[in-house]
Amino acid sequence: MSEHSRTARNRPAVPPGLLVVDKPSGMTSHDVVSRVRRIMGTRKVGHAGTLDPMATGVLVLGLERATKLLGHLALDTKAYLATIRLGAATSTDDAEGEVRSRTDPSGVTEQAVRDGIAELTGDIQQVPSSVSAVKVNGKRAYELAREGKDVELAARPVTVSRFDLLALREPAEATGEPDEDRFVELDVLVECSSGTYVRALARDLGARLGVGGHLGELRRTRVGPFGLATARTLEQLEAEPGLSMDLDRAIATAFARHDTDAVTVRALMHGQTIPATGVAGTCGVFGPDGRAVALVQDQGRTARPVLVLTPAG
Repeated sequence: MSEHSRTARNRPAVPPGLLVVDKPSGMTSHDVVSRVRRIMGTRKVGHAGTLDPMATGVLVLGLERATKLLGHLALDTKAYLATIRLGAATSTDDAEGEVRSRTDPSGVTEQAVRDGIAELTGDIQQVPSSVSAVKVNGKRAYELAREGKDVELAARPVTVSRFDLLALREPAEATGEPDEDRFVELDVLVECSSGTYVRALARDLGARLGVGGHLGELRRTRVGPFGLATARTLEQLEAEPGLSMDLDRAIATAFARHDTDAVTVRALMHGQTIPATGVAGTCGVFGPDGRAVALVQDQGRTARPVLVLTPAG
């Protein structure tokens, strides 16, 4: 038996739960999953939504049985800190794309920026970036873009609940660069619905201001109820492997809670319906011992299990 096999067999079993990672720039979400598999010693790792390689910040992973939980998490709101560069439009709407046009942004006023931001706040129609993960005839838009094909995506409704200007930096006077190569940089805070593209906000703000714009930097600070306060870097995880929260805490964090008795717990463990909880949407049911048993949804006078966490047997 190889040393690797002996190590794998001697390693303690990984408990189910969630891991909130502070993703570094330059890694894909799949890269992070692969790294966590090696660190934690399990193949059963999945992510609850991707984060672009250039972006940093919150990436939620599920381990072991908690991978089944990922599709039920209500991660419908997200928060970001971003830097928008005014003065150039790019092929990808971010700093990694080819510059398509340049315009001197030095004449853009702070009031014009604030007015443009106001127009992009609230319930808006947004055209996703051509390198987004939106599917077109069964293929991802970014796959078509890589093949050199023109990608035209339809506008769709999104909600930008908060779009705040934190700082505005004018182009330096003595950079030695032509005026058209200089940027006005905006630091912004964005809170939005799932499916909103911050790079598209940067593109559309630049277009409204007549100078072009793209995303310079992006850091996700929150996904649903999971924020940077519970996130760990890969280096921290390497030094001290462990979950951010076990399955019980994850359920209590992400869902409304419903406590019940032992009889109801047994029914749920066998996949049976139970009396309605009175909770709107999906809720987590906990037994007398404080352990999470299942996720359920009310349907009239009964509640139907949508995910049984501790099945009978």
